[in-house]
Amino acid sequence: MNTAAAFADFRRYPLICGLTAVTPLTDRVQVTWADGRISPFHHQWLRDNCPCPQCVYTVTREQVLEVVDVPEDLTPGATRLDSEGCLCVDWQDGHQSRFDPGWLRAHAYDDQSRAERLASKPRRQLWQHDLNLPVFDYQALMDDTDTLLQWLLAVRDIGLTQVRGVPTEPGSLKLIAQQISFIRQSNFGVLFNVQSKADADSNAYTAFNLPLHSDLPTRELQPGLQFLHCLVNDADGGESIFVDGFAIAQALRQEDPDAFAALCEIPVEFRNKDRHSDYRCLAPIIALDALGQVSEIRMANFLRGPFDTSAEQMPRLYRAYRRFIALTREPQFRLMQRLEPGQLWCFDNRRTLHARNAFDPSTGARHFQGCYVDRDELLSKILVLQR
Repeated sequence: MNTAAAFADFRRYPLICGLTAVTPLTDRVQVTWADGRISPFHHQWLRDNCPCPQCVYTVTREQVLEVVDVPEDLTPGATRLDSEGCLCVDWQDGHQSRFDPGWLRAHAYDDQSRAERLASKPRRQLWQHDLNLPVFDYQALMDDTDTLLQWLLAVRDIGLTQVRGVPTEPGSLKLIAQQISFIRQSNFGVLFNVQSKADADSNAYTAFNLPLHSDLPTRELQPGLQFLHCLVNDADGGESIFVDGFAIAQALRQEDPDAFAALCEIPVEFRNKDRHSDYRCLAPIIALDALGQVSEIRMANFLRGPFDTSAEQMPRLYRAYRRFIALTREPQFRLMQRLEPGQLWCFDNRRTLHARNAFDPSTGARHFQGCYVDRDELLSKILVLQR
């Protein structure tokens, strides 16, 4: 890649296909690639994305130019391909831009190029009770970046992983969580201890069974990743249960589109209150991303306030809500496994709903530690490791 083009990004863009021709048109430049593809680039787009040091600060790779500072009708005085195959544009105001063909192909917005980028995006792997659970070794994750990347990809694409061989000293969880990034603190602390106690401020700190839920649905942004690390587990019961919330949402979408739409459209209030805090969030149970795909499940029946919607919508909401929970109880969707000392779960809290069977504290001690890391940190770490 030429030096000027490299200023635009920390990543490198391989030369997939070279440029063979450039044709100036009224409001755009049209380029032809060696494989016959034709890509249009509007004048404003090219000027807005000029990678030269005047437009992009070379240290931070962040843009300095604001497109409003150049004329809206700015046009090239000349366009050409140079000896290195780069697209060169000489603007009428004297500015010059030079675009590397690898970068240009990676950002081309003709229909075929955009479809290719969409097809290459990571695909979530939906799962049920028979998931081939991804299991990783603690020391390998600490020592080997390739293994670390494979673990993070599994967390991203599957949403549930297990790590074994973790030290059982309290606080050990911090070391592996920080392999991804910093830990997100909450009102439960940086690390929280999951133990039965008399003055519990959450049902998690009792011996009760916990129904399937996401953690902290009471927050505007639910934690992305949750870690649960087993230090001691001598009590009878307490098995972990997981379901893929995205698989539940897909099943509901297929069997009852109106129920699916209701859970996407009608907000529900979640509340978490104790003596010192009072968190509330009004949001739909199913959130969609910009492409209409499920991006988040927000669910914790024990933290839910009374439904508040119109009289006309109330029966629709209850029907959809009941069906969603009923689906999570179907054996085909539920994966259950007891966590043993030295093992931990790492899962996508905004996707994978988790539960716990009741346990008997009189039969032995049970001590887990947990923490949260935001999903953005996971995605960032993956991109850095893939460079």
